[in-house]
Amino acid sequence: MSRPLVETHGRAGSGVRIYRRRRRRPLRRLVLIGAVIAGSVAAYHGMVGTSHSFPAPNQASLAGLSVPERIAAIAKSQVGYTTDPSSTYCNKFSGFWGAGDSCSHGDTAEEWCADFAAWAWREAGVQFTYGYDPGDLNGGAVSFYEWAVANGRWQPATSGYEAAPGDIAVYGLSLGAVPHAAHVAIVVRDLPGERGPDVVNGDGNQTAFSAVETGGDQRYITVGDKRYLLAGYARPPA
Repeated sequence: MSRPLVETHGRAGSGVRIYRRRRRRPLRRLVLIGAVIAGSVAAYHGMVGTSHSFPAPNQASLAGLSVPERIAAIAKSQVGYTTDPSSTYCNKFSGFWGAGDSCSHGDTAEEWCADFAAWAWREAGVQFTYGYDPGDLNGGAVSFYEWAVANGRWQPATSGYEAAPGDIAVYGLSLGAVPHAAHVAIVVRDLPGERGPDVVNGDGNQTAFSAVETGGDQRYITVGDKRYLLAGYARPPA
């Protein structure tokens, strides 16, 4: 998703730190306090959704599913994941591809809706090249459109096509001298009567600064202060 990068460190007003003289405490009490702090930190990381708290489904749980069903299941397994630190774009999906700027614990930072979609395809067994040559997939949302056109897998939203699980919905497509797309999301279903698909968004910003989120009947996506229309779908290989 394309939006300005904003990084903050701590809450407003936290720039001043107050230090108080500490009294000596018995060792046993310090050990108990340390255990409580460690438990609180672990609980906090579980709540905000770090890489370790959202593992990909194992192969046994995906057995018997078609590739499109696997993509949808893998995408849904990551709902609630947020970047770490939470005010940055540091994420495990870009880290998987080695794309973006380095962060701690193996993550990297870049806007990552397309990196998430590519990761879900790869985890489901879809074969493609991640790179920056024509027809490759990469962190640019428009790469899914370009890949789909090159491989005969593009379906415009205006064609009457009913999206399938595992398709990649492309939003805000502009085909000028330099093609651009604002966002991509993974389709989980497309119900009759809805104007847009139900999706899982990587790098969403409704529940956190940058998170994996669901979107229902998503014909439009808001990025920054702009609203972008669904352009069509990139279908995974048959």
